[in-house]
Amino acid sequence: MQLIDGKKISSDILDEISLEVKVLKAAGKKVPHLAAVLVGDDGASQTYVAAKVKACERVGFESTLVRLPRSTSEKELLEKVSELNANSNIDGYIVQMPLPKHINEQKIIESISPEKDVDGFHPQSVGKMALNLPTYLPATPYGIIQLLKRYNIPTEGKHCVVIGRSNIVGSPMSVLMARNSNPGNCTVTLCHSKTINLKEHTLQADIIIIALGRPEFLTANMVKEGAVVIDVGITRVVSTQTKSGFKLLGDVKFDEVAPKCSFITPVPGGVGPMTIASLLMNTLLAVNSKN
Repeated sequence: MQLIDGKKISSDILDEISLEVKVLKAAGKKVPHLAAVLVGDDGASQTYVAAKVKACERVGFESTLVRLPRSTSEKELLEKVSELNANSNIDGYIVQMPLPKHINEQKIIESISPEKDVDGFHPQSVGKMALNLPTYLPATPYGIIQLLKRYNIPTEGKHCVVIGRSNIVGSPMSVLMARNSNPGNCTVTLCHSKTINLKEHTLQADIIIIALGRPEFLTANMVKEGAVVIDVGITRVVSTQTKSGFKLLGDVKFDEVAPKCSFITPVPGGVGPMTIASLLMNTLLAVNSKN
């Protein structure tokens, strides 16, 4: 069993981006500028955005954080998005999800300029991804593709089971794993809450990618020997064994599943760190497409 170290791979990618930024600066070209819009005070969102700002500093990107109160109306947020679309100094930006319930998330996503949609959520980005055209890939699936690539995990002709069909991870992941590319060329089964006999599908899988948000859902009796398991889930649960009073669990019952795997991602330290690295890769792509 080999552990897939997302922390190390994300650090390697940030080092590579940092070198590219130095080359841009030396050539007198534009330094990438990434912005984030944070509405309200969701704890997980604040942590993620703070990590994004820190990563930008590390690689030499310019970074802007737009903080808006929870009471911000949909109209006000749309105006801010329009402002960012028109700002030629900003190459890419994200509107951090989830948004307060009174704001229509899809409406906001569709209002973001596709050229600046470094989260890869705009329908135009999703359509291009499905057609295997150059575009910004959603950050978490892009990160998983990078892990598979950099660990030289064979995917061609393999049976990949994706558990979860969200627009953020599951659905795009199923498209990417089926594409005629490397990594890719898998036979993909997309499973979800309405799937009957899920275990029958997972036991046939060479690669399992699980993104449910249900702690320790995938158990050893659902995984065949030698499978590759990518755990996207991360849930904070109460724990009497840690100083903080909580611990982070993935969707995989790691201790019993890991011994059966050829490769597996831990939680934390697996897929999580790759999301920000992917976001920065997309932002660099946005700048390079203009240079």
